[in-house]
Amino acid sequence: MKVTYHGHSVVTVETGNHQLIFDPFITGNSLTDLKPEEVKADVILLTHGHNDHVGDTVEIAKRNHSLVVAPNELAVYLGWKGLNVHPMHIGGSHQFDFGQVKLTQAFHGSAYTEEDSQKIVYTGMPAGILLTVEGRTIFHAGDTGLFSDMKLIGELNHIDLAFLPIGDNFTMGPEDAKLAAEWLRAKQVVPVHYSTFPVIEQDPHAFADSLPGGVGKVLEVGESIEFK
Repeated sequence: MKVTYHGHSVVTVETGNHQLIFDPFITGNSLTDLKPEEVKADVILLTHGHNDHVGDTVEIAKRNHSLVVAPNELAVYLGWKGLNVHPMHIGGSHQFDFGQVKLTQAFHGSAYTEEDSQKIVYTGMPAGILLTVEGRTIFHAGDTGLFSDMKLIGELNHIDLAFLPIGDNFTMGPEDAKLAAEWLRAKQVVPVHYSTFPVIEQDPHAFADSLPGGVGKVLEVGESIEFK
């Protein structure tokens, strides 16, 4: 299995039989190495409905006939756009043919902004995603502030790899993310959601170095972690 970071909060997971992508914000993302017309995805996993996470979901899903797994209201909204969706909600898990997905809490907002009509569409609760596939558990925290139930998530799950936002302003900053990493007890922690915009400029290496025991790891755009 290969897990690759593509800037902002975009993460791809390639297994023996499936290609998955988290939060495919590509168009408008100056840091990514992806092009939406080239992305291959059997499954799209969405943490919440903000434009910088939904991103190019509609285009990618229609071209690839992807399954879109998302919090309920966001899934319904995307289903109305003709996508194949599987709605879930916080605390719920489901076993798919590609692996197991469970949604966790995330403390943030969730709404899609239709800029042409100046309309904001409510898309339900934001979430983190626990993906268990090929014997490994990956936690994508989505956009969130620090919350104490991260301790419980760490106690109940053996997390091999966690993606945590560090950008501050809209999410946790580095200090709070450091505490989140401690509570989650993941074997490796990769910072995401930073430096895409000036207001979330951060030094990911300083964050990774602040984590004890070599747990922190910065993935440059296009860089991967492989599990045997």
